[in-house]
Amino acid sequence: MTEPLGAGAAKAGRVRLNIGEVLDRLRPDFPGVTIPKIRFLEDKGLVKPERTPSGYRKFSGEDVDRLRYVLRMQRDHYLPLRVIGEHLDAIDRGLEPPPIEPVVPTVPTVSLAADGLPSPESFSRRDNVRLSRKELLKIAEVSDELLTQLEQYGLVTPRTGTGHYDTDALVIATTARELADFGFEPRHLRAFKTSADREVGLVEQVIAPQKRGRDASARARAQDTVSEIAALSVRLHATLVKAGLRSV
Repeated sequence: MTEPLGAGAAKAGRVRLNIGEVLDRLRPDFPGVTIPKIRFLEDKGLVKPERTPSGYRKFSGEDVDRLRYVLRMQRDHYLPLRVIGEHLDAIDRGLEPPPIEPVVPTVPTVSLAADGLPSPESFSRRDNVRLSRKELLKIAEVSDELLTQLEQYGLVTPRTGTGHYDTDALVIATTARELADFGFEPRHLRAFKTSADREVGLVEQVIAPQKRGRDASARARAQDTVSEIAALSVRLHATLVKAGLRSV
């Protein structure tokens, strides 16, 4: 259980520490902390040490506890300083701070039509999700070996120039893992990629005349067309597969 803020000060009496001594107390748990970092947190109002007549900072045990709380919330829960400040304000007023939920990257929910198939809006929507390889492995619950094979067969690729993965990579990796439970290997899934590439080629042929338009409205119409055709092609593909499996 987390020790209440201020408990350290109560135990240590009216201890007063200079900033170097505070650094020595924090570094065993937070090796990356520095004196400029402590000063920055002070500037943000998260800790308010006393000042001597000559201007030197003197930190109490409670100040050290507050710094530990801030650093732990940043390191373990990735909370922004604004939110941490709200937590500290609640604690100062005798309230319980909000519970800290386990932090994992989240991705937008894909908009689906009533029949369960992607709508045109889901193809036009773009997000800024960027996942590291470690995060992708954890969220998709795939092994490093499986992800490597998916990359070798061109099914999953990081964003060009960033090394990060997007929502599409997450969905593909998750789906591949679920198909693996039925004996599908990445080499088997290459057929899906080949089929998708053919469909993309057909769409590009249709919208090529619109893309040649120089005005913004022409480009916008081209993007709308892409979204509409993409949704229709997925509907057709899914329905053909469903129809073909009726006799299985």
